[in-house]
Amino acid sequence: MSTVIQDSDSRLDLRQVAKHFAGDDTARPVLDGIDLSIASGEFVSIVGASGCGKSTLLRLIAGLDGEFEGAIDFAGQAVRTTDLARGIVFQDHRLFPWLDVEQNIAIALKNAPLSRDQKRRAVEEHVALVGLSGFEHHFPHQLSGGMAQRVAIARGLVNRPRLLLLDEPFGALDALTRARLQRELQRIWEHERITMVLVTHDVDEAVFLADRVVVMRARPGRIGRVLDVGLARPRDRSDARFVALRDEILGELGQL
Repeated sequence: MSTVIQDSDSRLDLRQVAKHFAGDDTARPVLDGIDLSIASGEFVSIVGASGCGKSTLLRLIAGLDGEFEGAIDFAGQAVRTTDLARGIVFQDHRLFPWLDVEQNIAIALKNAPLSRDQKRRAVEEHVALVGLSGFEHHFPHQLSGGMAQRVAIARGLVNRPRLLLLDEPFGALDALTRARLQRELQRIWEHERITMVLVTHDVDEAVFLADRVVVMRARPGRIGRVLDVGLARPRDRSDARFVALRDEILGELGQL
């Protein structure tokens, strides 16, 4: 069974999205007037200073928080709760320490309408997809930080979502591991061709991975600019155009 997803509607549309925290209606909103459309199969990165609402926005898109104003539509349907079509990966891998690699991935399939054999094959495919063949029966304490995060990515993908949301997935890793997993994520996106939305503080990472970079302003969280990356893949971080775009975004963030 191929893991490539074809002809799937994974368009994401946000219209005038605003968010207050409960009991804080008189304070400035965390998010205000967010308008953004993301095409099926597009990779978008969201950057901004701490407190600008990046992670809050991702939780709304995931359906983990249904209390907001405005509209979020995915594949033409309103988002108000979680759905297997939308996967999410957090900065903390959140693996269960008493489960091995296979079991940690398989737990995401608990409510999937698949037979036991289909679930087994799906887990095997996604172990291979993230490069962990041979580590199926290792427990989290036997894995490096980068390997544990690969398990988290496989768990986010195993339900074959049409949208994968990534909230600082490499933020806790060392620089070498982070760079390696960025390349792995790029390979996975090229293979799967699903819509991906990455929240990151790392502007270099945003430019390296995304088709477009969304720069957010803080308090209230609003979109400042949306920049097309416009660079062929694989990307060279030393390329003058890469450096210029990265520095432009850093300059933009420094003015917020």
